[in-house]
Amino acid sequence: MVVSIRSFLSRYRAHLAEIGLILLLYVAYDGTRFLIRGGTDAAELDAHTVQRVEDWLRLRPEHWLNDLFTAHFWLGVPADYLYATLHYVVTGAVLIWLWRAHRPAYRHGRTQLALATVTGLAGFIFFPTAPPRLLSDGGYIDVMSQHAAVGWWADNASAPRGLGSLTNEFAAMPSLHVGWAVWCGLMVFRHARPHWVRALGAAYPVVIMLVVMGTANHYLLDGIVGTALMLLAGWVATPYLRGFDAAASSLRTPPTRVTRRAPATPLPAPAFGAPRPAPAPAPAAAAVLGPVPIPVPASLAATGPAHIPALADLAAAGLRSAGGMILIPPLGPQPQPRSA
Repeated sequence: MVVSIRSFLSRYRAHLAEIGLILLLYVAYDGTRFLIRGGTDAAELDAHTVQRVEDWLRLRPEHWLNDLFTAHFWLGVPADYLYATLHYVVTGAVLIWLWRAHRPAYRHGRTQLALATVTGLAGFIFFPTAPPRLLSDGGYIDVMSQHAAVGWWADNASAPRGLGSLTNEFAAMPSLHVGWAVWCGLMVFRHARPHWVRALGAAYPVVIMLVVMGTANHYLLDGIVGTALMLLAGWVATPYLRGFDAAASSLRTPPTRVTRRAPATPLPAPAFGAPRPAPAPAPAAAAVLGPVPIPVPASLAATGPAHIPALADLAAAGLRSAGGMILIPPLGPQPQPRSA
């Protein structure tokens, strides 16, 4: 049993690591509600700031879309289902598709999604924003609450019934619904082959943008910031992964021990004006190895020691010419061996 568990963990270690990372992001996404300070008053104040920016830009389509989705049942109910399901289903499906069919692109895409999500969570904490449906003086209608009887969500949140308290209701800025939809559209448009699938990928974030505004869950500026955040995360993901790989490689590689050698003692420089030493004489073209016999004239050999100076001069001359040792034959008469 233990061996089979170890084999399973070893075989699917990378899969489990990716699943763990996604679950961690989801827990952090829902856990931001515990870090928000100021309550409803601070969230409405930030929402009014967003609306003033939209008024300055003359971009306020939320009211018109909300009235349209509220007045038409055939628009409101599909929009509710799209908002409640596609945010998780499509994103998870694209992640699995990249892992199985486009593994080289998965790591960069996953990192892009994670960086944008973490940055968006920081926005939820430091800039909690009430969605249009929760504004007390906004005049918006909560479309999902209007159609709660035909869906599984509660009438006070987009979460399933009984889990409304587990969601962060003030997570409007930036819109991760739109940001994740932009990511899914980019991945499908880049890596899918059929043209109609690529067309669906391009249309998906546009549909989600209309849905989040029509259901009064986000402002237009929320979607614009979410889109910009996702595109910026895609640009940052490449240097981030390069730095991460370099740091991981340095941690895995043991440091190389460098042995320092003592510096060699430099030779003293010759004194200025000192004569240079004469070069060594070149060796003889054909060196004679061993003793070299020097022929001695018979007249000098017969006289014996009286002509030693002459023999010395002769030997010196032979040494200079042969470059070897001198073998002088014995002088005088040679002793004869005794007969037995």
